[in-house]
Amino acid sequence: MTDSQQVITEDQWHQAKAIWDYHQMHHQAHPADVAIGLGSHDLGVATRAAELYHAGLFPTLVFTGGNSPTTAKVFPRGEAVHFRDHAIDLDVPASAILLEPHAANTGQNITLAREVLADAGITPEKVLLVSKPYMERRSYATARKLWPEVEMVCASETLEFDDYLKSIGDEKLVVDMLVGDLQRVIEYPKLGFAIEQEVPEDVHAAYESLIHAGFTSRLIAS
Repeated sequence: MTDSQQVITEDQWHQAKAIWDYHQMHHQAHPADVAIGLGSHDLGVATRAAELYHAGLFPTLVFTGGNSPTTAKVFPRGEAVHFRDHAIDLDVPASAILLEPHAANTGQNITLAREVLADAGITPEKVLLVSKPYMERRSYATARKLWPEVEMVCASETLEFDDYLKSIGDEKLVVDMLVGDLQRVIEYPKLGFAIEQEVPEDVHAAYESLIHAGFTSRLIAS
């Protein structure tokens, strides 16, 4: 078994679960002017966006995302393009989807999606952000910083932590990503990228313990 496929211990599972729970905003999805599906390695974002579209929660959906080192092989035509194709396969009409195929980070996801909407003559007051489950808090903090006048509500696939681990198939990778996203929640406000978010003591302790245990592949350089 390679290091990238190692099985996490029971203690590490509980630590990761605490961070997983923190990352989710637990918002109640309600009708919005538009939804923005944030590109990533996880096609479940497009699946959830399609479900919410069919539930009648918004008329227009923007998929945003180019490529990153973790997605270039999986989505060679870019994250947003593959997400759009998946949503169309799930019976979302192509006419309801706008495409932003260049963003390389969450800030660009928000900024460039906003530009695409403006070009389409859409100035939303309520936006539904659809992301990976553990990216809700960071995407919310980023969007509130860059687009403060808009009401932001977060949504993601309704998966339990164990089910998400199984769906990705690589426990260490998921925990690395949980840790990396929490680092960004902590550090990005200092850089002006996001609003400040309070981190509970138990969540911060879990974060420090997992870093010490080597779950560091998604950390940004200090």
